[in-house]
Amino acid sequence: MFGTSKASGIHLTDEERIDWLRLIRSENIGPRTFRALLAHYGSARAALAALPALARRGGATGLARIWSREEAKREINGARLLGVTYVALGEPDYPPRLAMIDDAPPLVAVRGKLAPTVAMVGGRNASAAGLRFAEQLARDLGASGFVIASGLARGIDAAAHRASLTTGTVAVLAGGHDNIYPPEHAKLVDAILPEGAAISEMPLGREPRARDFPRRNRLISGLSLGVVVVEAARRSGSLITARLALEQGREVFAVPGSPLDPRC
Repeated sequence: MFGTSKASGIHLTDEERIDWLRLIRSENIGPRTFRALLAHYGSARAALAALPALARRGGATGLARIWSREEAKREINGARLLGVTYVALGEPDYPPRLAMIDDAPPLVAVRGKLAPTVAMVGGRNASAAGLRFAEQLARDLGASGFVIASGLARGIDAAAHRASLTTGTVAVLAGGHDNIYPPEHAKLVDAILPEGAAISEMPLGREPRARDFPRRNRLISGLSLGVVVVEAARRSGSLITARLALEQGREVFAVPGSPLDPRC
């Protein structure tokens, strides 16, 4: 079933969606492990049934935490109240470019309308010139028919989102849809949704942690045709996104700046 889903398309039933959510939310199950289990066992339900034996075979001293059906239903019902839909890898509404990456999330939680994007990322402490350039470039790309994806962070990300509200922008969240980070950008998400979208692979209630931001960054680049970097320090999430984009075979663009500015 899973091995041909990208080519032929799938349509999960409500029960299958619950099983998929249970499997990806269970302990020690990431996107690659999920795909391997589904390919081997044929369904998420069969994989869930096999997890205890697999854990014992792997030498685990205790049972791995497996999400219950009640927990999965509670998340889906809570998401529905927020207007969030869970789209499975292989379904027609799953972002096609994201489906191409090796560690594509089996399920993405989506609010709004997704479209092919160009990503714009950059420094949180961007200069005034950098912010102006990001805004102008986002407006120009929007006028040319491109939707802008970014990570909702302060600085360049927020400037790119705000400049493309009318032409479409996608906020890629590091936490759950009910835990917008930074909190002051919750109203920005509300402004994005009429013409754009918000997307996350994280469960409802998840407050983003440090390790969640690189995971979020692979989605920003994975969704996009290319990534534009505007002012990024040597050790920054923006350069992680650029590296991931190159690994995913995406185009990477850098905005030139002063050679004396460490952000350039």
